[in-house]
Amino acid sequence: MANSVSVITGESWFSRLIGSIGSVLVGLLLFVASFPLLFWNESRAVKTARSLSEGARAAVSVAADRVDPGNEGKLVHTSGAVTMAAPVVDPDFGVKAQAIKLIRKVEMYQWQEKKKSETRKKLGGGTETVTTYSYDKAWLPTVANSSAFHEPNGHQNPDSMPIASATTLADPVHLGAFKLSKEQLDKLDETEPLRVDQPPTGPLSQDSRSPLKLADGGYYRGADPTSPQVGDVRIRFEIVNPKTVSTVGVQTGDTFAAYQARAGGTVLLVAAGSHGAAEMFKAAQDANKTLTWVLRAVGLAIMFFGLLLIFRPISVLGDVVPLVGTMLGAGLGFFAFLLSIALSLVTIAIAWVFVRPVLGMSLLVLAGAALGLLIARGRGRTPAVAAVRGQS
Repeated sequence: MANSVSVITGESWFSRLIGSIGSVLVGLLLFVASFPLLFWNESRAVKTARSLSEGARAAVSVAADRVDPGNEGKLVHTSGAVTMAAPVVDPDFGVKAQAIKLIRKVEMYQWQEKKKSETRKKLGGGTETVTTYSYDKAWLPTVANSSAFHEPNGHQNPDSMPIASATTLADPVHLGAFKLSKEQLDKLDETEPLRVDQPPTGPLSQDSRSPLKLADGGYYRGADPTSPQVGDVRIRFEIVNPKTVSTVGVQTGDTFAAYQARAGGTVLLVAAGSHGAAEMFKAAQDANKTLTWVLRAVGLAIMFFGLLLIFRPISVLGDVVPLVGTMLGAGLGFFAFLLSIALSLVTIAIAWVFVRPVLGMSLLVLAGAALGLLIARGRGRTPAVAAVRGQS
């Protein structure tokens, strides 16, 4: 069975036009959805920043070696050594580790499909598309549904993972005299590999048809680890095992809870290593800024692609002559990009008007200038050109 298949399909200009008209509705939905996303992101960013600033002012640093009842209900910062009462154990394989978390990562050797398409416009507005489906084998953490492959024959995968990945938490985990909550433990995610050198025990370790064997620091189910076959399974383990942990949270008995800020957000910070309160709050503020820019980019992209779909029928109309359609599509894409930037700025500015009026109004002026430039270019005249003509 060939491991690559090429398929040539054609689409008429009329069919493309009908399809592009149908895509306008999807474009409108994306375009409209981008505005609340951008507005919400700015509100979220401000609420988080203010909550962190409030928390930084309220937090007091305490020693981790004793629980002071006088700090009950207060936002406290502490650092200390982490200890576990007992090793954490994988319930299915009996693997043990003196760690906060034990992570089982399971992969199965499977066929995977890769798709590559190349479309060429034809005179008259139609298109010809060459789609190549290629197949190779790889270790994958989830099942690749081979029944959905273009060419499933000869590329069949098992229907399910015979063994699931899993994470086991140690309980309890102490930070000095305190006990870390599950929410705090979930925030600790810096892993390191754990090599196993003992045969597995437990309910999933035995299978008379294909028993597990030690291989490369993990377990292997299959005939030969050096020559894997489709359906073979390999299991690796990782641990989260910081020697010290720093945290900021509301002291509740001998554990911690999230701080509810008056600004509306919550504060519960955890980091591996020994860090001061100021350092932890600065890292949280930096992470908030990064997330804000990422979501801004997502909102801009959603708006841009929505506009592209809205404008698509125009470029398809121009594809009767391929060169004209290509130039028209490039121009519309550039216009959609500039319009997306301008409208995103307007949305962000309006959101900021409610929290920081001076900054919000400055952004509105900038957005208005950008929209004015777009309108002028849309009329074929920039403000500079108009001024020159007015002087002549």
